[in-house]
Amino acid sequence: MLYTMNEDIMEKLKILSDAAKYDVACTSSGVDRAGDGKSLGNAAAGGICHSFTADGRCISLLKILFTNECIYDCKYCINRCSNDVRRVTFTPEEVCRLTVEFYRRNYIEGLFLSSGIINSPEYTMKLIYETLFLLRNKYHFNGYIHIKGIPGTSPELLEMIGYLCDRMSVNLELPTAEGLKKTAPNKVRKNILTPMRFIQNGIKDSRAYHGNTDMKNRMYLDEKSYYDQIAEISDSRSRLIEYHNRFTQIKSNKDIADITAASKSRALSIQRPDRYYVPAGQSTQMIIGATDETDYQIVSVAEALYEKFDMKRVFYSAFINVNRDESLPGLFSKPPLAREHRLYQADFLMRFYGFKAGELLSEKNQNFSESIDPKCQWAVQHLENFPIEIMKADYYTLLRVPGIGTKSARRILKARRHAVLDFNDIKRMGVVLKRALYFITCNGKMMYDTKLEEGYITRHLVYNERPSVMYAEENLDEITYEQMNLFDI
Repeated sequence: MLYTMNEDIMEKLKILSDAAKYDVACTSSGVDRAGDGKSLGNAAAGGICHSFTADGRCISLLKILFTNECIYDCKYCINRCSNDVRRVTFTPEEVCRLTVEFYRRNYIEGLFLSSGIINSPEYTMKLIYETLFLLRNKYHFNGYIHIKGIPGTSPELLEMIGYLCDRMSVNLELPTAEGLKKTAPNKVRKNILTPMRFIQNGIKDSRAYHGNTDMKNRMYLDEKSYYDQIAEISDSRSRLIEYHNRFTQIKSNKDIADITAASKSRALSIQRPDRYYVPAGQSTQMIIGATDETDYQIVSVAEALYEKFDMKRVFYSAFINVNRDESLPGLFSKPPLAREHRLYQADFLMRFYGFKAGELLSEKNQNFSESIDPKCQWAVQHLENFPIEIMKADYYTLLRVPGIGTKSARRILKARRHAVLDFNDIKRMGVVLKRALYFITCNGKMMYDTKLEEGYITRHLVYNERPSVMYAEENLDEITYEQMNLFDI
């Protein structure tokens, strides 16, 4: 049965969904959980928040703030306490009602819930926890849930939330501590990294308990049979409800201290329920362009987050000066969308192609080109490694060639066992020859008589991607850079 939303809830939804649009969450869920026949919904690994599955479906989530009230005064945030904006707050029941009713109408398949800060981080996250608890146990919502963690929340509360959500993220906000101090005076870098480390350790412990120690695995599936899981659900939920009841009875700081001491000995722990802790892993977000960090600094920070905190994703958000703050850039210019796009491309190269931040950029060359993508930029600056022979190069060498991706590289390795490949063959395998032809040979021959010279190859790469840029230049030997708009990306 579908219920009609009252005008008060819809007005809150209008305000808080608009306030949430600056939180980036366009990603696949990273978790695949089938329906159990008793609960509402499931979680599909194909994608969440306007991502596309293998069969072409577009899957979206309800992305809202719990509240746009906030005690902090971050210069980049539209919800900062010094702004004169209308403040509204959902109740846990209202968020549950919206999520369930939107799901029943087939509008969404999951929930992305962030929030401003009411009173304190602990108080706000407690409200979010109550919302998740109701969704999972009262409304039996089994769909995907992504929660934004707030620095300053107690480990006990982070632990409880982690077993109810699928992904949790704590925003790094700015790439460097200096940038954070400049734009967000109420936030400290150490306070952001502390919950990241707690979530990381919780994920590791949970994986180890379930017999899955591979932190790089993108999908954490419980290998127990479906019926074994169902048999454990009632017991684990009863323990969760008991923990919930004891936690919600906290009235004083002394009670919190008692809970903390007990939690350290795992006396009040959830004791590994039927689901993983943060099964889709954790992510974070950096604002790009609010401060003067270079691309080299940004990708170096991202690399450290992947290696030291086992991040599933690092998101980059082009800075928009929504507050018209004269102390910040972008007051009379467009958001750096092209730069954001290049950072995502570089991030992909680091995660799936084996590149290091120090290979893509350096102290001498600290920013990506707007005219060619990071992989092409690396290749033209390292021509001593090219051309490579398609019939002899190993998998990781093939991945370094512009125009060759993971799928086409695997196809080449498989096909060359049985035949001698030429350029037409590899084109049919998915190789983008307009980029690759400058860096490869087939049977010792290049496709065309090409000069291995940086300027020559760069001009042709720019022309192949955006010929209008080249036609606009009076002198083709001089490549200029222009700001791309949203529809160029």
